[in-house]
Amino acid sequence: MPKKHLLTSLFAAVLLAFPVLLPGAGSVHANEFHKIAEDASFFDRYTNSAQDLILKGLELIGINYRMGGTNPDVGLDCSGLVQVVFKEAIGMLLPRTAKEQSQVGAVIDRQELKAGDLVFFNTMRRAFSHVGIYLGDNRFLHAPRAGAEVRIEDMRQSYWINRYNGARRLLAREGQ
Repeated sequence: MPKKHLLTSLFAAVLLAFPVLLPGAGSVHANEFHKIAEDASFFDRYTNSAQDLILKGLELIGINYRMGGTNPDVGLDCSGLVQVVFKEAIGMLLPRTAKEQSQVGAVIDRQELKAGDLVFFNTMRRAFSHVGIYLGDNRFLHAPRAGAEVRIEDMRQSYWINRYNGARRLLAREGQ
């Protein structure tokens, strides 16, 4: 099976699993995921670097949260997850904390988000206290909190809407 087809199939399978993986995500979204899976070009719309980031990030789903964690074998916190994904997927070294990571890259509007962008939230009563990796279609990957695991969330949930601080783009877009 060609690599591109395998990647497309893998990504579609993960998207189809969202209603199971996301707490509170019911059948309302099931049709959306079926439409995405039927679109063979879904994964093709991402740059190679974004594809690499997404695939590396998906490998880490289920890793336990650990405050200060930077090693998937022991556990990851939000900024540790971002560090690991960017380093292992594309060789990019990032600062350690979410606040420091919020100072890297180009500021972008929420409407301009692309896969691989960093999304920041105020989850600890201070700006830029939480970070995740935008996957596309209003979804992001993150390590949420103690007692939880790396997972995918929907940015349209009121919790995330109310805490959104901004986004940064670290990847150059193909064709630029």
